[in-house]
Amino acid sequence: MLKKSTLIRLMSLYPPYLGAGIRVTRVSHDFREIDVRMGLRWWNRNYVGTHFGGSLYSMIDPFLMLMFLENLGRDYVVWDKAATIRFKTPGRGTVFARFRLTEDDINAVRVAVERDGRAQPTFTVAITDSEGQLIAEAEKVLSVKKKAVA
Repeated sequence: MLKKSTLIRLMSLYPPYLGAGIRVTRVSHDFREIDVRMGLRWWNRNYVGTHFGGSLYSMIDPFLMLMFLENLGRDYVVWDKAATIRFKTPGRGTVFARFRLTEDDINAVRVAVERDGRAQPTFTVAITDSEGQLIAEAEKVLSVKKKAVA
């Protein structure tokens, strides 16, 4: 599995993130907490000078999937299944997203996979500004199942 420092470095150099100015600022040792930020720059602004919606979505896209992959282990397959984003107010400065997984979240997925063969957990992620004002809210649905035994 990934080392924390490797993930931060790779994500910061990932072309869509590099281009949008998205930075992973913190990953906990157990991959259950990840913090991301994005400053407002001329290259990630929309026509009216606020954060481009695609960049706001990009900053929250892969992290829940990665967190579950790291916490469930190699016997599981995890994919993003669906996502929606609701823009609440224009983002005009640096924006932040915080991802948190609890032991209960992880155990609930394991139980559902054992019981039903698949789990589809849903999480809500807030994107806020430096004062904590809600800029956008995204709902992510994952698909988790056990790898097929060959």
